[in-house]
Amino acid sequence: MTEKRSPLKRRIDRQRDTLHNMLIDPMRRTVRRCVKAWDNKEELDRLLLASIPKVPYVTYLYALDPNGRQISANASPEGLIEDDYGRDRSDRPYMQKLKPGNDMTLSEAYISLRVGRPSVTAIQRVYRGDDMVGYIGADFDLRGLPITKDLYSEPGRWRQLKGDPAIRGHVFQQCRVPSRMDESIDLILPVLEELIVGNGVFHLKIHFSSSRATIWMIHDPYRYQLLEFDDLVDPDVCLAFPHEPYPEDAVVPREQIRPILDTFRHLRYADDTIYLRAGSINIFNGIVGLNFSCDGSHYIPADQFLARDSEFWDGIA
Repeated sequence: MTEKRSPLKRRIDRQRDTLHNMLIDPMRRTVRRCVKAWDNKEELDRLLLASIPKVPYVTYLYALDPNGRQISANASPEGLIEDDYGRDRSDRPYMQKLKPGNDMTLSEAYISLRVGRPSVTAIQRVYRGDDMVGYIGADFDLRGLPITKDLYSEPGRWRQLKGDPAIRGHVFQQCRVPSRMDESIDLILPVLEELIVGNGVFHLKIHFSSSRATIWMIHDPYRYQLLEFDDLVDPDVCLAFPHEPYPEDAVVPREQIRPILDTFRHLRYADDTIYLRAGSINIFNGIVGLNFSCDGSHYIPADQFLARDSEFWDGIA
């Protein structure tokens, strides 16, 4: 059975294909230069160093014998580095998963031993006549690869994630205990609605069980702010934030904000055993997040959440 790839995995595949195709010709040219000096380390080092500007975004170039032992220095944009000469790389991820029949294999990302960051390596087989005499390796720091031209966008589909098995195993031994937020919910929900539609909150997470909320503001998106119970029951809290018109490019229409909050309330009170602990909404990606007492989480498009016609609602009906 073919593995079903998630949208994020498919995007990674496309990025890897882009990098692979970018490297095929430069790596072949590097091999053609270097094979002539394969048995002369000094000349091989010089040719690897001369190849650095011709392999885009490369961090290190080096030569390996057929057993994966390094027979050259590391060539880098800063010059030659002798530290890894003689190093056995045969157990590294990029050598363990070479694709048979492929002249060049681009590894999956791994953590570099030298810099401790995610890296990928291209390994090109080197032939002299019909004999394979070794490999050329090219290391790339993911930070230096400008191949992602647009941001990954979260897919608009319902997803369910199971939580801590220890919590799920005892879920029927618990019962919802009313929180301070539960007791003042009719006052709190209008305040939260106003913060979203009139004060620039684009992401809201309500923690019902601990009577607090975390908010992210359009004018300050890199820092969240914590609103405690006393803040939430005071409508004056809206005066603490500047007025912001509701964004025209929001995926969630402003008219749906209150129905979403009211549905949170419904899920909070619908059952005393399986009940909503936290609910979130992001008006730009249009996703509603739900975390229940069983520690299960759901992420569902807002329109499906309100229409109650998705698998999520079938499961809790």
